[in-house]
Amino acid sequence: MKGRCFVPLAVIAIVSVVMGAASAQAQTAPTDSSTPSKTAWGDPDLQGIWDFRTVTPLERPMELSDKEFFTEQEAEEYANQRVLASDVDLQRETTVTDRGNVNGTVETVDLRGAYNNFWYDRGTDVIETRRTSLVIDPADGRIPSLTAEARQRLDAKMKVQEGLGEGPEDFPLSERCITGFNSGPPMVPGGYNQNVQLFQTPDHVVILNEMVHSARVVPLDGRPHGEIPQWMGESRGRWEGDTLVVETTNFLRETSFKNSSSNLQLVERFRRVDADTLLYEFTVDDPTTWTRAWTAQIPMKRTDIPMFEYACHEGNYGMFGSLSGARAVERDASQNQED
Repeated sequence: MKGRCFVPLAVIAIVSVVMGAASAQAQTAPTDSSTPSKTAWGDPDLQGIWDFRTVTPLERPMELSDKEFFTEQEAEEYANQRVLASDVDLQRETTVTDRGNVNGTVETVDLRGAYNNFWYDRGTDVIETRRTSLVIDPADGRIPSLTAEARQRLDAKMKVQEGLGEGPEDFPLSERCITGFNSGPPMVPGGYNQNVQLFQTPDHVVILNEMVHSARVVPLDGRPHGEIPQWMGESRGRWEGDTLVVETTNFLRETSFKNSSSNLQLVERFRRVDADTLLYEFTVDDPTTWTRAWTAQIPMKRTDIPMFEYACHEGNYGMFGSLSGARAVERDASQNQED
């Protein structure tokens, strides 16, 4: 989980320059807990470490289809239920799968849990607005339907999840430690490492995620998007009043986010609503994945807990094991057919 991490020197240099410039500019302190501060050059001060843990689901559960908000009591009860339901130590069983390995033994369900619950940090509360989903548009709180093309991509990914990937390129970017499963972009709550740190100068913002230690350096000078696709896309920012708007396009291929494609167009909005709350909202538009654009909103909470480095498959030993296992399953199936 957290440990040694290898970060490209170029990223370290860029982030260091921006951090240095930001620290050199004095910040004005908020006058009270409800008044966000400003930078020395007058922009809203979004800097700091922000925690986006929550048990509120991205999509509204079907059983809550007509309920947009929880009552206070319902929110507490739902949070308690989700904490128990997501505790992997409480969910382990010793029943077996229907697929044996090459030695004729069987895989137990508990092996699928990977980590015990100590390593997870999903949060224990719903978001403070008490919405029943992070999705706010469409109004039903549900992600729009997938296109036919997206369903085909999803079917191919399911084959990989069954352990039958042909090569490293078949695996999701998060499994290959290229991008984080909850840092996207966009950022969504996940199992752990749910922190993001923002740095500002008059002409740049850096969005640094704890997961996979990925950093986006976002120019604010009005330059157009380039033409070179990148793993996390190419971001450009601007201020709309007190809201930082970041538009990202030019994705190299899918992100770690919800089966999206390289055609994803992402608009993120960051607004500090008080000294301790950063309202994060994103709209995704990918006509090759969803039948319409949709929007989610997450109130992030300021934290004084420092960011930690993240180690992900050091040396990618896991990838070697996954591919070796897939070839073994294929050989076993071939042998069974011959017999």
